[in-house]
Amino acid sequence: MPTMLDVARCAGVSVATVSHVLNGTRPVREHTRQAVLDAVEELGYTPNTLARSLVTSRTRSIGLAVSAIRNPYFTELLQGVEAAALEHGYGLLLADPHDDPHHERTVVQLLHERRVDGLIVAPSAQPAALLAYLTRHGVPAVLLDRLADGPAGGSAGGSPRFDQVCAENAAPTARLVGHLAGLGHRRIGLVAGLPGLSTTDERSAGYRQGLTAAGLPHDERLVRHGDSTATGAERATAALLSLDAPPTALVSGNNTMTLGVLRTLRDRGLSVPGDIALCCFDDFPWADLFSPRLTAVAQPGREIGATAVRVLLDRLDGPGRAPRTVRLPCDFVHRDSCGCPAPEAGSGPGRPVRRLQRALPEEGTDS
Repeated sequence: MPTMLDVARCAGVSVATVSHVLNGTRPVREHTRQAVLDAVEELGYTPNTLARSLVTSRTRSIGLAVSAIRNPYFTELLQGVEAAALEHGYGLLLADPHDDPHHERTVVQLLHERRVDGLIVAPSAQPAALLAYLTRHGVPAVLLDRLADGPAGGSAGGSPRFDQVCAENAAPTARLVGHLAGLGHRRIGLVAGLPGLSTTDERSAGYRQGLTAAGLPHDERLVRHGDSTATGAERATAALLSLDAPPTALVSGNNTMTLGVLRTLRDRGLSVPGDIALCCFDDFPWADLFSPRLTAVAQPGREIGATAVRVLLDRLDGPGRAPRTVRLPCDFVHRDSCGCPAPEAGSGPGRPVRRLQRALPEEGTDS
């Protein structure tokens, strides 16, 4: 098996230069760098990652703990994380916490014990044990998609304890509600996600903001929790339809729940948007294939995942920097489940009509 010394001899450079090229520890002239890479290719040299980690205290690996990997949105997050990690020369170890606080704590410890350089975690609705472990062991970590301590990202409204990367949630949801209200709907229901998740809290807050902006009252009976599952959304939708004055329009809080909403409407013999209008948070690949096509908020999943990697690498390079929260804007994808005429061909399937920016700047955060 060829060694680094063999590569150095083949390229006509020192072993230190080979090390700098392979590890990116010091700038090297382009022709020298190319000579080293050509020698690596010619000899079939493979760096000894274990030996390098003993010297540098870095394994160049990242641990990712994300639940609901079958969900298309989380699949996009994973693709973004993997692509960005590979681009920066990092490998990825993956675990599924199943949104269970105990299992979450266990898989994070297992990833940490495998000496990953840092962790990217989408926390559960009860992340206390997870956050305590990360804090106690000083693990470099970025919280993904869901904030750790409520909408402000900090305990009791204070500063966030961890770097966090997520999409905007409140303003896009308010946009959906405002769009339905603009079509004349006065009873707009919400199928909300799992209580305790920051995404649920923020989208629920956006729902209320949308009602207020449209001059509509907030009726708690029009809000039901679907617990971020299709089955839960079926129960929630059935409860909303059973009201004496049922909603004429619905907002679904995530893509999985949208499937449950549609199933219940079908079972009740209701057409969309003829009998009831529907908008949803989370676009997904086949949303344009439904009849009618689904009007949705599309999150930039791959961009969120890639940003989380960059934030984590910044943390590894500057462990003393203040934690930051990065929010990315979403797209409003206008189709026809809301009851509007089908968009013109120019807007096309899955094409955003308007970029949704933050309603208000968040103090101490990046976007």
